[in-house]
Amino acid sequence: MSTTTPTGLKRAETAGTEPRRHRRRPPPGTGQRTRGLGERPNWLGGAVSWLWLAIVIVPIYWIVITSFKAQSGYYASNPLAPPAEPTLDNYRLVVESDFPLYFLNSLIVTVGAVVPAVAVAFMAAYAIVRGNTAFRFLRGVNALFLMGLAIPLQATIIPIYLIIIRLRLYDSLTGLILPSIAFAIPLSVLVLTNFIRDVPKELFESMRLDGAGEMATLWRLALPLTMPAVVTVTIYNALTIWNGFLLPLILTQSPDKRTLPLALWSFQGQYSVNVPAVLASVVLTTLPILVLYVVGRRQLLSGLTAGFSK
Repeated sequence: MSTTTPTGLKRAETAGTEPRRHRRRPPPGTGQRTRGLGERPNWLGGAVSWLWLAIVIVPIYWIVITSFKAQSGYYASNPLAPPAEPTLDNYRLVVESDFPLYFLNSLIVTVGAVVPAVAVAFMAAYAIVRGNTAFRFLRGVNALFLMGLAIPLQATIIPIYLIIIRLRLYDSLTGLILPSIAFAIPLSVLVLTNFIRDVPKELFESMRLDGAGEMATLWRLALPLTMPAVVTVTIYNALTIWNGFLLPLILTQSPDKRTLPLALWSFQGQYSVNVPAVLASVVLTTLPILVLYVVGRRQLLSGLTAGFSK
């Protein structure tokens, strides 16, 4: 019996065919390195990026290090030099000046305005997108919310002041919460409507076939799928209301009703010479927003990226 070796099989299979040109394969990664050699580094873009980073970082660095300096040595030292003897006297002075009360007022106004505004905006967006034939008029409400984006707060401050006076809510935290809710809803509805509209209709239909009602579909399906948008809207509204200055200035009068931005303005007048104390109050005012960003950073970035891709 004749046997055929693997070499013979290979020769038999390639018999009668044209010889192929064997090219040497480059080592792994050589092609990428070759393409990379042809690309020129963007020196101008890198320089602009570093310049912008310095513009952003240097003021923050100056605020933080100055808040730990003593008032006596502030003008005698280099402004950008770290403190030789760091001290917490500035923070102690700010905390002892009713800062916890102002912090609590800002927290009450922010939470009391953001939670109802986001809840109402989410339900309104769901009704606009998923409203059935009997509630088609709800889709026309979207135009009313869009009109709210075209009206600035400064143009309505006098009517708001008169309404708050008529309601007898002047110089109260409730008088700050209600206008804040009204101005937070339009943008929230716009953002959440776009996200809910992108949810596949098959998912809503399958929930209805399973016997789920509108409220169950709203909270068990729409809310988890649009959570990045909800977190984005929440952080944006919280940042806007937390830093609000005009409404507390016009609608409050008593010192115990001040919020942090208004109290920071009073600190600037009270400690006009003590610059480290003013900057210590700035650091304490910024910390809650920084913590909120760190907690919801991933959801915020995903929500902003999805909204930008639209």
